[in-house]
Amino acid sequence: MFDHLAITDIGVISGYFLAVFGIALFFFFRRKRSSSGDETSSYFLGGRNLSWWVIGASLFASNIGSEHLIGLAGAGAKGDFAAGQFEILAALMLLLLGWFFVPFYMKSGVYTMPEFLEKRYNSWARGYLSWVSIIAYVLTKISVTIAAGGIVFTTLLGIGFWKGALLIVIITGLYTVIGGLTVVVYTDLLQMVVLIAGALGLTYFGLHELGGWEGLVTQTEPQSLSLWRQMNHPDFPWTGILLGAPILGVWYWCTDQFIVQRVLAAKNIDQARKGSIFGGFLKLLPPFLFVLPGVIAMALSTGDHSLVAFPSKASGGLDYDAALPALTMSVLPTGFKGLVIAGLLAALMSSLSSVFNSCSTLFTMDIYRKWRPKTSEKQLVYVGQIATVALVLLGLAWIPFMQQLKGGLFQKLQSIQAYISPPIAVVFLIGILSKRVTAKAARVTLLAGAVIGLVRLGLELGQDHLSGALLYFTEINFLHFAFFLFVICAVILLASSRPEDAKPEIEINQITWNRSTLSVGGSRLNILLSALLIVAVMVLWYVFK
Repeated sequence: MFDHLAITDIGVISGYFLAVFGIALFFFFRRKRSSSGDETSSYFLGGRNLSWWVIGASLFASNIGSEHLIGLAGAGAKGDFAAGQFEILAALMLLLLGWFFVPFYMKSGVYTMPEFLEKRYNSWARGYLSWVSIIAYVLTKISVTIAAGGIVFTTLLGIGFWKGALLIVIITGLYTVIGGLTVVVYTDLLQMVVLIAGALGLTYFGLHELGGWEGLVTQTEPQSLSLWRQMNHPDFPWTGILLGAPILGVWYWCTDQFIVQRVLAAKNIDQARKGSIFGGFLKLLPPFLFVLPGVIAMALSTGDHSLVAFPSKASGGLDYDAALPALTMSVLPTGFKGLVIAGLLAALMSSLSSVFNSCSTLFTMDIYRKWRPKTSEKQLVYVGQIATVALVLLGLAWIPFMQQLKGGLFQKLQSIQAYISPPIAVVFLIGILSKRVTAKAARVTLLAGAVIGLVRLGLELGQDHLSGALLYFTEINFLHFAFFLFVICAVILLASSRPEDAKPEIEINQITWNRSTLSVGGSRLNILLSALLIVAVMVLWYVFK
């Protein structure tokens, strides 16, 4: 099974796994010794005592999952360098999280995003978001990450797809169950270092085979290194990037439990904001860590090189999603292969452990505790651990349906998010900005948006049998669709809000916009770093125009 790997590579991979479980056991026993009685806070929010550098590293590492390892590299191999725009825009979304959303979230004292919606609207909104979030994790995170794990194990370690998928689940589940969020974020820190080191090594050796950057430029089409596409581009039109992608970003980076749970665990607002800014700088790396290796892999598979061989899909054509594993096995020397494989597994495990913990938190704090309010804290932790098993099984069951969606792995994930995110982004964003929007209007908006999104997803699954207006509806670019759905939901929310149904201002004063609750001010260093991050985004947009 490992005959194509040297002893050094196997040693590096083994050392990584030992380090992960060592960290897990260390923080498990430390949590047991220092437990102050608030076990739910300790397990689900790390005791609300995380520092900025841990938060920023965890924001980056937990986000780097299958859509980066497999999907972004696959997009780069296909010539879709513009897929890197989602990573660059994420840096700006993290600034929005730190400067706008964090003060409201931290002052509300909530464990989860559905709990925040209950404070802003009502218990129905909380229940709705809890279930939608869990279902969304199954559709867009758990299943895709498990599938990517299967691809990595098959390509790099010679293990069958389903055996690899099950292995990544079991290994990750073990250390996640052991210690909760604290273990997740500190293993994220290790995994971030391993991931960046491995990915940088892969990019370096790949460019070396091509004769450096100039060699890559001369052997690829200009658009292969361009972040911008024409408005009629089927996947990443520039209008969709500027109008639709931020909608997905607001939902994912600013309102989704998977991400926001890290800033909720911060010591204070300043640490949460610093962590968001640090995470924003880290998010500028993926275009070079993941998309670029995909471009390099394609360049090395053609012409005089032919060092990289892409496997073929069962349905025909090259399997671009295997770009990163294929490049790893083709250009890396002994030792570095083990480091990159460890980095790939680190990213998958980090993403999966984070979604496991988020699902546990949502199910336990928003569903089970509401149903059984007298449940002890120990029992709540146990319930959260057990709940992930069912979610994993659902994720495994969804994998075959993922194959029916058009496009590569990265586009599949982004398109599903485009059908889910707009109504949720609307009720959060406008709910904070305006005191006049009501719980009844939020309910209408969430349901209407969900129906429209589900209709689009259902029709896309059966697209081969459609014609006329229905076919046109499914062919609207998913980023344009996200923008249109956001506008529709915003109109519904504002138009259906009646002043007499609004919550008393005293109940929502601390969680809605006003000068006394929004902490706009920040340290000069935070302001300077935020400005520098914006400038860096502009420079990337210009250089890779």
